Amino acid sequence: MHTAVAALTGAAREAAIEIEVLPGGEVDLGRLVSLSPEERAGFGLGGNPHLLLLEFPYVGWPMGLADIVFRLRSAGIVTLLAHPERNPEVQAEPERLREVVRGGALVQLTAGSVDGRMGARSKKCALRLLELELAHVLASDAHAPSVRAAGLAAAADALGSLGRWMASDVPAALLEGSELPPRPGRASRRGWFGRRPGRR
Repeated sequence: MHTAVAALTGAAREAAIEIEVLPGGEVDLGRLVSLSPEERAGFGLGGNPHLLLLEFPYVGWPMGLADIVFRLRSAGIVTLLAHPERNPEVQAEPERLREVVRGGALVQLTAGSVDGRMGARSKKCALRLLELELAHVLASDAHAPSVRAAGLAAAADALGSLGRWMASDVPAALLEGSELPPRPGRASRRGWFGRRPGRR
C-alpha cells in the first residue's frame, strides 16, 4: 500500500497534478481478529491509526458487530462502516444500525447507492439512513476506473449542505482526529434525486 501511494504521488507530481494521496485500507470483518494492533494501525484511513474503515458484509448481519465497535472504541479507534446500505438485512430494517451508531460507529454510504447506480434497493436504504441521521460519510467506493464510476461530486451536490458535510466536512474532521462538525438541518426529502426515500 505504501509503495503504491508513493508511486501515485510521484506520478501526480510529474504530471503537475496538485493532489495529496493518503494511505488507508478497508478491512474485512473476518480479517480484523487476525490483525495485530500494529497491523491494524497500518490500515488507518488517511494514515490515522485511530480511524478504521470496516467493510460491511454484502450478505447477513455480522455477528458481534456491536461488541467489535465497542472494543475498538474502548481502544480509542473510531469505526467507519462501509456501504451497509448494500446489505439485504440493512435494506429490510435500516433502523437496525441505530444501536451500532449509538455505540460509536459511523456509517459511510456509497455515492452510487445514493444516486441509484447501485440499484433501487440500495438507493431506498441509503436515503432512509440519511433520513434517520444514521449516515455520516459519502464516498465513491471506486476501487478502480473499471469497477464503477466515482460520481461523488454529483451525489454530494444533490444532497446540498448535507452532501458537503458528508463528503468534505466529516472526512476532514476524522482525518484530523477532531470532533465532528454539527450536522446540517434536514433538507427537503423531495430534493434528493427527485424521490422520497420511502418510494421506489
